[in-house]
Amino acid sequence: MTSTRASLHTLGCRLNQAETAILGEGLRQKGYQLVEFGQPTDVLILNTCSVTEDAERTSRYLIRKTLKHSPHAFVAVTGCYAQTGVEGLKHQTGIDLIVGNQFKLDLPTYLPPAHALQKRSSPDVHHTRTISRGEFDLPHFGEPDTTRALLKIQDGCSAMCSFCIIPFARGHERSRTLDDVLREAKSLVARGYREIVLTGVNIGQYLHKGRGFCALLRQLDQVADLERIRISSIEPTTVTNELLDLMASSTRLCPYLHIPLQSGDDQILSAMNRRHTVLAYVRLIQQAAARIPNLGIGTDLMVGFPGETETAFRNTFAVAMELPFSYLHVFPYSPRPGTAAMRIQGTVPSATVKKRASLLHDLGHAKRLAFHNKQVGMTVSALFESGMQDGYCHSTTPNFTKVAVAASDDLQNQIKPITITAATERWAFGHVVPNQPMKTSTTLL
Repeated sequence: MTSTRASLHTLGCRLNQAETAILGEGLRQKGYQLVEFGQPTDVLILNTCSVTEDAERTSRYLIRKTLKHSPHAFVAVTGCYAQTGVEGLKHQTGIDLIVGNQFKLDLPTYLPPAHALQKRSSPDVHHTRTISRGEFDLPHFGEPDTTRALLKIQDGCSAMCSFCIIPFARGHERSRTLDDVLREAKSLVARGYREIVLTGVNIGQYLHKGRGFCALLRQLDQVADLERIRISSIEPTTVTNELLDLMASSTRLCPYLHIPLQSGDDQILSAMNRRHTVLAYVRLIQQAAARIPNLGIGTDLMVGFPGETETAFRNTFAVAMELPFSYLHVFPYSPRPGTAAMRIQGTVPSATVKKRASLLHDLGHAKRLAFHNKQVGMTVSALFESGMQDGYCHSTTPNFTKVAVAASDDLQNQIKPITITAATERWAFGHVVPNQPMKTSTTLL
């Protein structure tokens, strides 16, 4: 008997990716055969994003695209767009099930039996306006589809930045129980994963029974055979001296911080309802770079926020130029219905937004090249990702440098010492050092 096929697709953040893996495991436990997205399928699970209008538009397009090759596919939509845009999704042709974020990880239980997977005239909806604030465990652990496993520790955000819809989409901050996090970390190690990436909406706000983010990191640092712990994006106001000390001293905690700046102008930061000033941010980055050897630092920069004058943009550019960033994530402001920024006057013309974004993109490329060039001659540990491309295996160092290594064999999921020999803006290049033992996975050799 042929198994019922199901495909999953994720839009948006790493947290969404982690949750898609959990949904995939739920489908496996119900007997579904998971197939690659884009292949003929009986069920589509679309895990959506609502951070930008483009993300919502892409969600609608992917549903139409799937129904062209699988016209009878049962379509289930979940994620942030399903939470914030439920009324509009109810009227989109082809959707059979809508599951808001309160019930997201229970989605497999809402699917009808395989013999009843039929298109519906209107979707079944499981949605609440508010989302529980309580601590949580996961229903089961997912099977990550990347070499570096994503581990969800937290959800929701209470910061209420004026441009951001996420507090409406995911609710208030809440944390996963510490014991459940540790159980999954040990499970990932047992399944052969060498690195875990901690994900959430505002991970620095992790708190369970009085134990905060650094207490969690210390517990993870004790998990036997866990070789690398990586922190995903973290708010500047939650980066403490204790965290910097941990990163400087741990042989497992990767020396990489992605700390969103958004704007280098205090008036714009105030209008954004951000909780840091430019000076406080600059001092934090300088302190981190001074205390942590070979630290990689990424940031987010928004252009075109309402009221962003040429002077405000130049202030942002100057800060980005001054600080030792290795990666800039540049993106245009996207109006989100219901957010406070929608009421701010001073729309920036689209041509101006594109010009400003282009200038920051060019700066980001130059920053990345400079960061790669600084590492030429160093020997570092590198975790090899899946697959080969044009005779190269691609790997990731602790400070998030991507290194391409010429190889005849696939080195997937192996940690090797690599000497970096050359650099481009996109990649560094290097070679594996033969017969050199690896003492740790994160320190320079």
